[in-house]
Order: sequence, then structure tokens, then C-alpha cells
Amino acid sequence: MPDDGVPAPAPPASGTATPQVFEYAALRLVPRVDRGEYVNAGVVVYQRATGFVAARTRLDAVRLRALDPGADTEGAAALLRAVEAVCGGGSEAGAAAGDDAGRRFRWLVAPRSALLQPGPVHTGLTRAPGEELDRLLELLVP
Repeated sequence: MPDDGVPAPAPPASGTATPQVFEYAALRLVPRVDRGEYVNAGVVVYQRATGFVAARTRLDAVRLRALDPGADTEGAAALLRAVEAVCGGGSEAGAAAGDDAGRRFRWLVAPRSALLQPGPVHTGLTRAPGEELDRLLELLVP
């Protein structure tokens, strides 16, 4: 892991196309914004060259309640499902359904002061953004 704490992308699999730039951000649940404590609960990945955007989430209700015993775990679960739906586009994405993958990614990683906050956006190279998403989820989300 580099000194700045950002994980290096996985080495690309052999025999596939040229690696392409991708962007990603961890998704954080912040039950009390005033305290600044959070637990990572997902990752969103975007690759412009392929039009790929997807999120994988995992809610650890015990960890969330450790930060705030009154945390709204049902609301947090609903927010995480909504992020996955927005990435997928289609009718479940609501108003974002007609937006392209890049616009949906940018909306999801825009800074906000709420229960669900994106971490900083990082970049890397990959031949398989879906595999990279799975790897980052295992690395960044307990």
C-alpha cells in the first residue's frame, strides 16, 4: 500500500485488452456528522472507456451502532441499495435513469453532509473494472 493509504490497483490479468483508467471512491456511513466518525460500507467504480459504473455495498450494522447506538440502520441499508440502483440505471435509478454512466458516478461521489458520504476519488488502471470493484470492496470494507 502506498504511503498515502490508497491501495494500489490489482495487476491486470494476462491476455486481456489494454488496461484503461478507472476511478473509484469508498462509500462511508457517517451516523453523526458532528463527530466525523465513519464506517466504510461500499465502493463505487467508474471506467469511462467502457461506460462501466457499479457499486458494491456491505452494511455492518454492529459497527455502525458502535459509532452511534441510535443509528438508523434501515435507512442506511436503503441508501446503499439506492446507490447500487443508480449505478445500474434503468427504472430503479429514478431521475438518474436517463443519465450516462459518468454523470451518475459524479453525482454519487459529490461531497455531501449526510448519513452516506463518498470518500475521495482515486484512479488506477484495470482491464476488468468489475473484478477491480470486487477487490476494492474486500480491501476497503470490513
